[in-house]
Amino acid sequence: MSILEIKNLNLAFHSNGRDYQALHDINLKLEKGEMLAIVGESGCGKTITAMSVLRLLASNAKILSGEIFYKGQNLLSLTEKQMQNIRGREISLVPQDPMISLNPLYTIGSQLLEVIEIHQNLKGSEAKKRAVEALEQVKIPNAKERLNSYPHEFSGGMRQRVIIAMAIACKSEIIIADEPTTALDVTVQAQIMELIKEIQKSEGTSFIFISHDFGLVYEASDKTAVMYGGHVVENADSYEIFKNPKHPYTQALIKALPDFNTRQLEAIEGYPPSIKDYFSGCPFEPRCPKKMDICKNGFPPVCKTENSFVWCYLYK
Repeated sequence: MSILEIKNLNLAFHSNGRDYQALHDINLKLEKGEMLAIVGESGCGKTITAMSVLRLLASNAKILSGEIFYKGQNLLSLTEKQMQNIRGREISLVPQDPMISLNPLYTIGSQLLEVIEIHQNLKGSEAKKRAVEALEQVKIPNAKERLNSYPHEFSGGMRQRVIIAMAIACKSEIIIADEPTTALDVTVQAQIMELIKEIQKSEGTSFIFISHDFGLVYEASDKTAVMYGGHVVENADSYEIFKNPKHPYTQALIKALPDFNTRQLEAIEGYPPSIKDYFSGCPFEPRCPKKMDICKNGFPPVCKTENSFVWCYLYK
């Protein structure tokens, strides 16, 4: 059984008297100890999909239908109090920007201890010991002394390590890492991703890794789901996605990666859709170099190829 399974998830935002659908029939599986990457351009639905798992959604968000199973339990049927026992304790979030995730008025130690006391029911010296262990796990030197430091005394990469420490201090089964290397330089990005892979291997933690950086995804993830316009358009092992992409959008994303031999970028023409745009067919059709007349006749059904799932009429 998968540790997490999203089934036919549909979500909309209510605005100006009507619903605008942001997610369309999302189906994803996460296995124990696996890293699932969700990739795509900004606005494609990556973060909303992850926030749906935690049920941390805007007040005007409406889950229209679907199920999200964690260890066989449907998270969408739980009360808010029951969800509070899962958030942080069993499913944790590493947000995009550590600058705004840590309170500048409190020490690193006080913020880390608060998380441990709430989710691990540890107090006093036991909680402090766990906090030091977590900082040491993320390779922060002089961990015991750094508990007394404030966020502004840490670099961006070190602050991101503190956020990761908060997640692993609670021994979470699943960590959702939402663009965890945003605004970090290339060297620090590599260090953070190496740290995440070490945690995945040593702790058996499952990760949902949200990114638009295909290079990081290829290096780190086990499986990759490609999203466009609120749809999953391709889902496969990461190696298969990169070596043999099926969907024209996936192919275009990979072609847009920097080629250091030619020093050229191959841009995708046009713009990604917003949730206010209506499509009777495939949402990528206006930008697709391989589009056909049938592409306007409804979103394509899933096609199972030898090693992947792809939603495209080319494979019907």
